Amino acid sequence: MKSFLIPIKLTLVLIILCAGIYPLLIAFAGKMAPGGGKGETVQVNGKVVGYANVGQKFTEDKYFWGRPSAVDYNAAGSAGSNKGPSNPDYLKTVQDRIDSFLVHNPGVKKEDIPAETVTASGSGLDPDISPASAAIQVKRIAAVRDLPASKVQSLVEAHIQKPLFGPAKINVLKLNVALDELK
Repeated sequence: MKSFLIPIKLTLVLIILCAGIYPLLIAFAGKMAPGGGKGETVQVNGKVVGYANVGQKFTEDKYFWGRPSAVDYNAAGSAGSNKGPSNPDYLKTVQDRIDSFLVHNPGVKKEDIPAETVTASGSGLDPDISPASAAIQVKRIAAVRDLPASKVQSLVEAHIQKPLFGPAKINVLKLNVALDELK
């Protein structure tokens, strides 16, 4: 009888910990996060224009482009393509992205394009780009918006986030909202 009580007690303790206390701790931590666990919204004139932690699709030349998405930025279906770097379909997709980027950014050389500018993230919803990816787009945006490139570059530099761990990054949605606010 004693050998049956030990596993039953252990099971009850684990149920309380894993199905009760742990979810409550995670919910509490979520409430402490920006947006109270519902995501950090970006607003313009009091209207929500998107979420800072989910990639958005920007294809117009007047905006900074984010990372490509294997799921067309559908947050309900977050995923990568699952195609390896030697897959012919994947290589064609990346080459098409490179060709499109070069058409929209004349004067840029293929070898100067940062990898994340033409490759999708694992989630397909990456909201950030590297400072190099933003910098390579400055000339195009300045020309389309008839702004000095130095002004656009200053805006990029003002939006660089330097986390404690990991590389510097720029939130594309926040950068584009600030770009629209430039006069």
